[in-house]
Amino acid sequence: MSVFTDVPLAQKLEGSLLKTYKQDDHPNKVFLAYKVCMTSQGQPWVSSVVRKTRMQIAQDPSLTYEYTPVMGMKSFIQASLNLLFGKDSQVIMENRAGGVHTVGDSGAFQLGAQFLKTWHRDSQVVYIISSHKEPHGLVFQDMGFTVYEHIFWDSARLCLDPGMLLDVVEQAPHGCIFVIGNIGSCKLTQGQWTQLMVLMKSKQIFPFFDIPYQGLTTGDLEEDARFLQYFVSRGFEFFCSQSLSKNFGIYDEGVGILVVVALSNELLLCVLSQLTDFARALWLNPPTTGARIITSVLCNPAMQGEWKQSLEGVVKNVMMTKEKVKEKLRLLGTPGSWDHITEQKGSHGYLGLNPQQVDYLVKKKHIYIPKNGRINFTCINSYNIDYITESINEAVLFTKDSEK
Repeated sequence: MSVFTDVPLAQKLEGSLLKTYKQDDHPNKVFLAYKVCMTSQGQPWVSSVVRKTRMQIAQDPSLTYEYTPVMGMKSFIQASLNLLFGKDSQVIMENRAGGVHTVGDSGAFQLGAQFLKTWHRDSQVVYIISSHKEPHGLVFQDMGFTVYEHIFWDSARLCLDPGMLLDVVEQAPHGCIFVIGNIGSCKLTQGQWTQLMVLMKSKQIFPFFDIPYQGLTTGDLEEDARFLQYFVSRGFEFFCSQSLSKNFGIYDEGVGILVVVALSNELLLCVLSQLTDFARALWLNPPTTGARIITSVLCNPAMQGEWKQSLEGVVKNVMMTKEKVKEKLRLLGTPGSWDHITEQKGSHGYLGLNPQQVDYLVKKKHIYIPKNGRINFTCINSYNIDYITESINEAVLFTKDSEK
């Protein structure tokens, strides 16, 4: 009798859409749900400077492959912190920001949750709020936290609603943990930022930010992380998951950092020491290939400049694609307004379709998109844009007719 006899197959949380797509033999099939940025040729995007740096590192005879410290490469952590806050920022100059190299952003949340479970005993309640459903809830649930998830996309008004974020904060209990993703895309006014931080301060809410693709939202690295400066200036302590896989195009490396901001260097060192102990039990030594590539790029002004240009190129192409999609739908006479497509920032965004329209696209037109209608616009290119927009028009008209 096997000890595994009673172990059932786990329910797949994702991947079934991609599996169905791969099994589909329709000549015009399209998959618009890839997580990574894609090129116009339909391949995962990789910054050109990353390819060159990878070759240089592979051919470096002086490089040793010893175990790294549990915390990770110091040069990588410092370069990443400088990227996030700016090397001359207040929090860097005062040595109040630090980090631990993690195995991707999931590793950062795993490490952060482990710490908060142990040292944030007053409240074991976590609110996760983002523009879309995040996977982090599973990490906190497995740790025994009570998790509430909220999405600030308003499907009726077809916009990201900052009011939803403020409403959730007002309802949240004192001392809870707030995991906030994609907040840079939620257009808060200065007054709303002030209101948000006053509320969080008064309720002693601990922020845990998620920055998965700095530079790929607006094309401006500083702008994409500017909101962190608001919280630093207001005297917040916080965690931040900083992923560097997507914006360098090294998805398989899973490069992340759990960033810590404390009120003093003394407090920071205490937190980092505890995080290091947790990391030792979780993975002992983080992988270094991706970290070496990123450090080489960020510490070389010429290479960093080339990398920044590649990010700007991706964002420019995304904006052009969105404009083309909106214009083609307008020319087709597709009912409704499609301004929300270009008003959203970043490579991923909502089409604003209802479940019936999404179902029509998947089953009738072989265009595979998630049920919430949030797609990856880098998957749209000159080869498929006409088919996609004509199919969207057809889906909208079909559902309009069926409502009559």
